[in-house]
Amino acid sequence: MASTKDWFETVAEAQRRARRRLPKSVYYALVAGAEQGITLTDNVAAFDELGFRPHIADLPQQREQTTSVLGQEIDFPVVISPTGVQAVDPEGEVAVARAAASSNIQNPLNPEQTVSTAMGLSSFASRSVEDVCAVHDRVFFQVYWAGSRDDVLARAMRAKAAGAKALIVTLDWTFATRRDWGSPPIPEKMDLRAMMQFAPEVVTKPRYLLDWARTGKLPDLTTPNMAPPGTDDAPTFFGAYGQWWTSPLPTWEDIAWLREQWGGPFMVKGIMHPDDARRAVDAGASAVSVSNHGGNNLDGTPASIRALPAIADAVGDQIEVLQDGGVRRGADVVKALSLGARACLIGRAYLWGMAAQGERGVSNVLSIMYKGIDEALLGLGKASIHELSRDDLIIPESFARSSKP
Repeated sequence: MASTKDWFETVAEAQRRARRRLPKSVYYALVAGAEQGITLTDNVAAFDELGFRPHIADLPQQREQTTSVLGQEIDFPVVISPTGVQAVDPEGEVAVARAAASSNIQNPLNPEQTVSTAMGLSSFASRSVEDVCAVHDRVFFQVYWAGSRDDVLARAMRAKAAGAKALIVTLDWTFATRRDWGSPPIPEKMDLRAMMQFAPEVVTKPRYLLDWARTGKLPDLTTPNMAPPGTDDAPTFFGAYGQWWTSPLPTWEDIAWLREQWGGPFMVKGIMHPDDARRAVDAGASAVSVSNHGGNNLDGTPASIRALPAIADAVGDQIEVLQDGGVRRGADVVKALSLGARACLIGRAYLWGMAAQGERGVSNVLSIMYKGIDEALLGLGKASIHELSRDDLIIPESFARSSKP
């Protein structure tokens, strides 16, 4: 099926449409990477180095994709990654949650077929955890170590009360804002001064302007999930960010304490070294996310898919291992699963979908992922994602870019 006005065939097409619709600064905030963008680029390029070993004839008539992540059943091995303030669409994370809860997979043989998956929600989100949990029952709430132990725990417990099923703690960030190509200007808040500053960008994007005008609101740059308990005093994104980077850095003892206090499924996000994966196991984590923060942490770090095999070997028989970074198609997901991941997290891909077509665009991206996984399973002769192994891939000797296993 070729792309149409209301549907796109690839994530690359979603990105092109997002670029056409969004003001320049908003779009560049979505594609940003630290410093030279070495890691950002490698996150995508590394998948191209992996080849498949396909089979022909006696192929399975049906392919199974269901799995579970952090205690939640999902229809296919793709989970929405938590991302910060989403000013790309007026409904923000609520639209994403509805798409994750039930997306039409554009199956010409079964137009009513839908799939659903879990959603990670950032503590820096533009919509509250209560709003998101009201439309989706499989939300994983993500926290940064911002403020005191009590501050972090209060956010987590608020999320649990709202219905969040698991907690994600993100630990990878060096607070480097440098971009060799220049960081996009982002206002502290959308006041008259900011509107005047960004008016030249916005007036050239009439669809974006109209979408927001219909709501009677301006893009919300506050973080409601960071409000102190019992108040509506939500800080701006930069206020929340400032609290984060001025807080004392957490220890593994802090992580173990939070895991015990939370008392449920618990993921540590940002793992790129087997030693850290082992420490996460020792801290009681249920899962780890192999992630370099989408290329926004320490530039020069290899792609997360390169680090995945060693981490899966180290802890994959003890906890769930997820991969996050560079996933643009279903075939990428199959490669990650073949290397030991239980599922993949996607970030930019669904944000481009939302920018291109709102909630329907997010569903479109999830449909692309689902169908791409199914096609790769068929080509490999696998009846289930659980049959995948490294034997299904052609892996260059230098792929891991490490002298150590």
